[in-house]
Amino acid sequence: MAQQSAHETQAGVAVQPLAAQSANLRGLASPAPVSSAAVLRGFRSVPIEHEGVIYRLQVTKLGKLILTK
Repeated sequence: MAQQSAHETQAGVAVQPLAAQSANLRGLASPAPVSSAAVLRGFRSVPIEHEGVIYRLQVTKLGKLILTK
């Protein structure tokens, strides 16, 4: 059986070299921004659970955001 290069397929699945896989993961480190309107859904404040703790994201009278515990 001939040896396959790192770019060839194994069982019909393309195999990437480890360096290319790492580069792809680094690209995922910067997600697209999320609109505050999408998070707030028309409310002035929403509870956000993070690691078992409830935080409150709220819009101030000046239209700024505050995250409180």
